[in-house]
Amino acid sequence: MDKNIQQKLYALDHLRALAIVFVFLFHYFILSDGQPEWLPDFAKFGWTGVDLFFVLSGFLISSQLFVQIKQGQNISFKQFFLKRLFRIIPVFVVTVGLYFYIPFFREKESLPPLWKFLTFTQNLGLNLKDFGAFSHAWSLCVEEHFYLFLPLILILLQFTKLIKESYWLLIALFLFGFAIRIYSFNQLYLPEIEDGNSWLYWYKYIYYPTYNRLDGLLIGVSIAGIYQFMPTVWDRISKYGNLFIILSLVVLTGAYFLCYDQMTFNASIFGFPLIAIGYGFMVTGAVSPTSFLYRLNSKVTTFIAALSYAIYLTHKGVIHMTHQLLNDFKIDNNLMLFICMITCIGFAYFLHLTIEKPFMKLRNRIIEPKRNIPPTLATIDLGNWLSRSIGRKVGFVFAMFR
Repeated sequence: MDKNIQQKLYALDHLRALAIVFVFLFHYFILSDGQPEWLPDFAKFGWTGVDLFFVLSGFLISSQLFVQIKQGQNISFKQFFLKRLFRIIPVFVVTVGLYFYIPFFREKESLPPLWKFLTFTQNLGLNLKDFGAFSHAWSLCVEEHFYLFLPLILILLQFTKLIKESYWLLIALFLFGFAIRIYSFNQLYLPEIEDGNSWLYWYKYIYYPTYNRLDGLLIGVSIAGIYQFMPTVWDRISKYGNLFIILSLVVLTGAYFLCYDQMTFNASIFGFPLIAIGYGFMVTGAVSPTSFLYRLNSKVTTFIAALSYAIYLTHKGVIHMTHQLLNDFKIDNNLMLFICMITCIGFAYFLHLTIEKPFMKLRNRIIEPKRNIPPTLATIDLGNWLSRSIGRKVGFVFAMFR
């Protein structure tokens, strides 16, 4: 593999690992009733790890499609969706099975109907109070909607020869996000604000729906568009990799204070795009050869990044089971946090070996790899590369915990 491509993938590994650590810590202090005591203040902003995942997905997935357009190829919706299906569905179905057939796995009592999970519509009208178990699958619904509509839109743009004007669609969708959130806040959430459980309506009408959470995906697509179609512009901005990372931290700091109370008007309307822009700067810096993230090669982050999807799906259930099984031992809260980290990583690694890797190999047999295409960041499937390389990484990581 070309060294520059490998470095870009390592840079994105760091961000994927950061995203899953953020999400894990945020959910952990909720499930542990705010323990350890230092964790809630530290991890309060961890919910934005999902937004970082959105930016990464927007960048990586659209890059794969953009490189085909740039090379004059027609996008194959069938091939694209089959690749996503083999990557996403197997371990998701296993996790859904765990939730529905092993009640002990559930972090809360009740689940939405099975059909909502199987149709990826669970995030629409989600009632946290009555159907709170496996609620974090909402973000997977958003991503699946993205995987469905992005290639279809690009195929239409190819057919109508409007690819060069497609940036107007990005701008329109970004502005649409502001408009629909304003409507959702004023017309759907505010009428329920006097209710004792008004926070449930905020999540239902503002936080979960796909149409309110497009910002991160759109930012990722925009970065990919510049990366693929505007090489001169990219060469100029990529000289300032570390500056972009610093700028991202400044923007995210502002977003932290703006979203300290998530359910205000300003946080609801402007918080999501500000967070997306902040993480967009971070991704831009990470894939710039001048940044320290680009040059940093960490076996630990590569390992965690490879397991991030399985960790995301199962971490709430594993944390719940670990607490229940060890509850009688009166373990120190900090030690319990560490134990839950190990059990979540271990469970995800088991799923990676038994579910993810076999299905990735099956995918490679079914889908003939395209030939005579120069390797670029966009044409290399991150999940496949990580699957091939993980065997070399795991020994190092487990040696650290001896």
